[in-house]
Amino acid sequence: MTVGISLLTLVPGVVGGSETYARELVRALGRVGELEYRVFTPTIVDDLPGERTRSYRASRSTAGRAAAMAEALVRPGPLRRELELDELDAIHFPLTVMLPRVDRPPAAVSLTDIQHVLFPEFFSRAELAYRRVAYGWPLRKARTVIAISNHVKETLVERLDVEPERIEVIHLGLDHDRFRPGRSDEPREPFLLFPANPWPHKNHPRLFEALRRLRRERPELRLVLTGTGLEQLSPPEGVEIRGRVPVDELASLYRRASALVFPSLYEGFGQPPLEAMASGCPVACSTAGSLPEVCGDAARYFDPTSIDEMVEAVLTALDDPDPLVERGLQRAPLFTWDACARSHERVYRALAA
Repeated sequence: MTVGISLLTLVPGVVGGSETYARELVRALGRVGELEYRVFTPTIVDDLPGERTRSYRASRSTAGRAAAMAEALVRPGPLRRELELDELDAIHFPLTVMLPRVDRPPAAVSLTDIQHVLFPEFFSRAELAYRRVAYGWPLRKARTVIAISNHVKETLVERLDVEPERIEVIHLGLDHDRFRPGRSDEPREPFLLFPANPWPHKNHPRLFEALRRLRRERPELRLVLTGTGLEQLSPPEGVEIRGRVPVDELASLYRRASALVFPSLYEGFGQPPLEAMASGCPVACSTAGSLPEVCGDAARYFDPTSIDEMVEAVLTALDDPDPLVERGLQRAPLFTWDACARSHERVYRALAA
């Protein structure tokens, strides 16, 4: 049985948690998968095992990406021939966009981010139009839709009328070799960590106001930001912008931070809180989207629209971190990439059957 994994729309450093999901899924399938896989990657990705697809003109620019997708939709023949779709028993699109469009073999698509349904005001007209087409077509054509949380499944059913029997919920995983606690004798440093690109739903402005209030009581407290595009922000005093950092550096920050603060207005899953929990870092996060589903009782929650609640939650995490750390270390092992890959493989077998 041969399954195709299409990562043609992957652009390194652009799609955040979706990129982590795609990369880790492929690696985990290589470790524990029992089926034969063909992974289709764009030419701009050279650090993943797979077949570099020459007939898809991948680009890092927005205009170039749009042109590549348009060409693949208008002239699908070269791409379909190169991928040899007729030889596949099933195909999966982890990044949602179905390129190439397929009727056969049977397809699964993953939905990781549908915030445009809940927060259309965060998107331009062009972006909304693109998402409605790029996401709408795969949802209609795919035999199976993989949702990364029950929250995403509920939204698909309630807001997009996707039949619940077509949806499989598979939680994402975690690299436990990389994200692990530091030595118990190493004191944590006086900074909060927030790893996120500056998208509107990440809620940086409210976090900055909360930091101003926190520093009135604790002037030594800093906020460390990581992510792509942060230079466009206007942070207050006490904010340190690191930019996009290597994963090992991010893991080190989790082990050294006094707490992770995660004020997102929407999350389809919520990878950073889980990584922080596995690293023994206390978590203060919002109640948005899937975060309570993922974090369980291992986080101090707050309403992301309330700066007062955000400040109170952070202070609680700083003043009484041990219960959060203990519960986080108990919960994090529930999420592994190997288990995630095995669940995907069950979906692939069902598709082919």
